[in-house]
Amino acid sequence: MPVSRSRKKSKPQPERQQVGLPEESGNAPWFVPTFVSLLVVGLVWVVTTYISQSTYPIPALGAWNLAVGFVLILAGFLMTMRWK
Repeated sequence: MPVSRSRKKSKPQPERQQVGLPEESGNAPWFVPTFVSLLVVGLVWVVTTYISQSTYPIPALGAWNLAVGFVLILAGFLMTMRWK
């Protein structure tokens, strides 16, 4: 009976390093307090405008106080999409 040949063992290959984007770490420590503050301040701004019938927080803006509040809320909401 013929003798089978032994297989050659391949040399161990060094692990490949992934080239590309660096590891993503979490957000900066100021990120979460900033977007939460924007959301809360925007909400308080809109509620204050409704309760005071557009005379507060800035009387000269009138109904534009609502726009300011909604922009603050929108900025906070957009920041939540970048939260890791």
